[in-house]
Amino acid sequence: MTIEGCLRVGQVAPDFKATAVIDQEFQTKKLSSYRGKYVVLFFYPLDFTFVCPTEVIAFSDRYEEFAKINTEILAVSVDSEFSHLAWIQSPRTEGGVGDINYPLVSDLKKEISTAYNVLDPESGVALRGLFIIDREGIIQHCTINNLSFGRSVTETLRTLKAIQHVQNNPEEVCPADWQEGDKTMIPDPIKSKIYFSAV
Repeated sequence: MTIEGCLRVGQVAPDFKATAVIDQEFQTKKLSSYRGKYVVLFFYPLDFTFVCPTEVIAFSDRYEEFAKINTEILAVSVDSEFSHLAWIQSPRTEGGVGDINYPLVSDLKKEISTAYNVLDPESGVALRGLFIIDREGIIQHCTINNLSFGRSVTETLRTLKAIQHVQNNPEEVCPADWQEGDKTMIPDPIKSKIYFSAV
């Protein structure tokens, strides 16, 4: 991977229009159509592999927690929509993912993974990139794992809630390991002492 063209938080998320599978149907999805909602966009290497179904299933099983906080999930790999459909139609006990609650997007031409700078040129598949995009289409968070280890749905939710909190309360910031309901901090040399004195 090269630094050139690398996305950063604070930038507009690259838009895309692609075929996806949802409810065992082919649908066209456009990222910009989700404006007004938060989006968790995550890339995974390939269907019918090992770590990938654990991630896809984990996000699906907790989909309602994201939906309740105005967030959509989109998963992307370089597989075709036909592979996605076959994977969804395969039972979980046999390496499939079964019916899931959000779209699996096909990036067969590798244009989306290239735009997000997560395409691994040696393997030809996407690394485990995850992007949290806000209601205005701005990237607020991103992580990229190598191929052999998965991500945490719990940490994604925690980060998403922190993003939403500071956007709804711009006078506050969230300290390390902040959880919903925890105390926040006012980024001021004097007012921040209120937080530190209570730690």
